[in-house]
Amino acid sequence: MMRAFEDLVAEAEVADIAGWSFDWLDARATEERPGWGYAGLLARRLAEVDAALDVDTGGGEVVAQAPVLPRRLAVTESWPPNLRRARALLVPRGVDVVQSVPGQPLPFPDCSFELVSARHPVAPDWAQIHRVLAPGGRYLAQHVGPRSAAELSEFFVGPWPEQDARSPQREAAAAQAAGLVVDRVRTARCRMEFFDVGAVVWILRKCVWWVPGFSVERYRDRLRELDARLRAGHPFVTWSARHLFEMHRPA
Repeated sequence: MMRAFEDLVAEAEVADIAGWSFDWLDARATEERPGWGYAGLLARRLAEVDAALDVDTGGGEVVAQAPVLPRRLAVTESWPPNLRRARALLVPRGVDVVQSVPGQPLPFPDCSFELVSARHPVAPDWAQIHRVLAPGGRYLAQHVGPRSAAELSEFFVGPWPEQDARSPQREAAAAQAAGLVVDRVRTARCRMEFFDVGAVVWILRKCVWWVPGFSVERYRDRLRELDARLRAGHPFVTWSARHLFEMHRPA
């Protein structure tokens, strides 16, 4: 039997949201993954290069899955809770974990890396990515696409903008303008289901851009409406948007 609304909400309000692990949602929500298997792709690329950089690494969880790391691997992260988690996870493996500042240049010399990677970067700085890549170096990343989880956002705030800045076509054009060559773009839309209201509260605390200014008190009535729907056996379905970029800096 599903626990009471207040119990589910109270638990989700205090649960840890640091890092990019989603284990807390096990049995409470599901999300399909794109068919290209980003973590596996990244692991293979990391094993092939001598120097690499992972941007917006979160808690370092994706990089940590790679069994073989380059001789020199650096990661950047700006949010202090994620930064602490990444340091605990990656420093013992010899990774240089660097605090970045949004809007500021990457703190590395020109032409430093054979590979730059990112999983769900916040706002890719294409000029900086081009600058730190060595000639012939490659960019591999999985980005969040337009209208990702829009159905969930719109349940709380109404019609949501098209998020054109997230479109793969616009991002590819910006990368090309910075001097990168786009080798491949793949896109996917993946089904997400939420089974209890606590899972929704937790994900909205973690992904704060889905419902800006979210709080339980502010949206209590909508949360109760959603809770009743879930208790009636109707999971909330939304769709994530992802695209995979493979690019290189010309030699």
